[in-house]
Amino acid sequence: MYTEMIIKALLSVVIATIIGCERATKRHAAGVRTFVLVSLASTFAMIIDCYLASKVSNYIYILSAASIIAVVTISVNCVLYSSKNQIKGLTTSAALLACGILGLTAGAGLYSLTIIGFILIIIVLAWMPNFEKDLKNRSNHFEVHLELKSSQYLQDFITTIRRLNLSIDDIELNPAYSSSGLSVYTIALSIHNDELKHYKTHKEIIDALSSLDYIYHIEEITT
Repeated sequence: MYTEMIIKALLSVVIATIIGCERATKRHAAGVRTFVLVSLASTFAMIIDCYLASKVSNYIYILSAASIIAVVTISVNCVLYSSKNQIKGLTTSAALLACGILGLTAGAGLYSLTIIGFILIIIVLAWMPNFEKDLKNRSNHFEVHLELKSSQYLQDFITTIRRLNLSIDDIELNPAYSSSGLSVYTIALSIHNDELKHYKTHKEIIDALSSLDYIYHIEEITT
């Protein structure tokens, strides 16, 4: 019995460490220790629940449910909003939740499911970002963080956008830069020009716009 518990705990630590390292190398908020502790807590909760279920009839897996609620709470706190209106930490938040569930499967002794789940999570975290980035870069819709040298240039920017057959879906003034002397906006754009749709990426469009004299800085907003 104790040997099996040690195996479950070690498996939980190993998979959480690898997932945590992947997130840490990308400078995300939740580090290795957070992932390991979340996974271990979930594993121990499931081990205790399984033990109590074997002793008490009609036992409800209370600790396991509580551990998932706790992981969800921690995950929500990983989601941040930057000064550029970017939502950061969603992937790390989801990874923490997935890691907590892997802890439960390890604690339940579902080793095959735990290993399969771990492999799939690593594939999603490590190998899919490039695919997702390329997919977003070819999308007809994107958002930019725009810093103009003065608010008087906003109309010039809008005129340029329309000449490129881009449409502005939304413009939001960013108050975080009110004391900087710049006029800063978050702008949602849509591509309507067929040539732009097929031959230009968001980066190429933004690089072209950045050459305008009145633009201090422009970049795409990504999550």
